[in-house]
Amino acid sequence: MSPMMKNSFPALCLFGVLTVLQYPSTLCDCRMPPSIAHGSHKDVSPFLSFKTEVQYKCDSGYVLVGNAKITCSHSQWSSPAPQCKALCLKPQINKGKLSVNKDQYVEAEDVTVQCSPGYGVTGLQTITCSENRTWYPEVPKCKWKVPEGCDQVLAGRNLMQCLPNPQDVKMALELYKLSLEIKQLEYI
Repeated sequence: MSPMMKNSFPALCLFGVLTVLQYPSTLCDCRMPPSIAHGSHKDVSPFLSFKTEVQYKCDSGYVLVGNAKITCSHSQWSSPAPQCKALCLKPQINKGKLSVNKDQYVEAEDVTVQCSPGYGVTGLQTITCSENRTWYPEVPKCKWKVPEGCDQVLAGRNLMQCLPNPQDVKMALELYKLSLEIKQLEYI
C-alpha cells in the first residue's frame, strides 16, 4: 500500500462510518423508491434507522389509493407503491340524475345517466371517470322525446311559447285545428 493510501484510508473509513451513522438507510439494498403518476414521494426515514421509509402524496385533483407510506427492510418494500387516481366532479344533467349520487367520483368509476319521465338520453347512457379527470365518453343530455302520434301537441306547444298573450294562442290553435281538418278533408 502506498503511503498516500495509508494516510487516506483512515479518513475514508471514518467518512464511511459517518455516512452509515448519518444515513443508516443506505444499508438497505432497495432500489430507488417507485415513482407514481400524478404524485410524488419523499424519504421520511427516522434518524439512525436501518429501514428506508417513503411517504407518498398526490397532486391536486387526485386521491391516493393504497398505503401512503412504504418501508424497505431486508432489500424489499413492505408493499407496492400506491396509485394516484383522478377525481371527476359530478356532471350536471338537466332533467336527469345519476345512478350514484356523489360530489366526486374516482378514476374508472362508472355512472349511468337516468332521464326524467318524458325525456330520453342523447348519447351513451353510461360514462366513466377517466385519468385526465374528465368523463368518457362525453356526458349525455336528457332531451324531451315526442311520444308517437303527438306531433300536433309538439307543434302546439312550440306555438304557445312564441305568442305573447293567451288570446293570440287561442286564435293560433283554432287556425291550426282548422288546417288539420282541411288536410283530413283532402284525403277523403
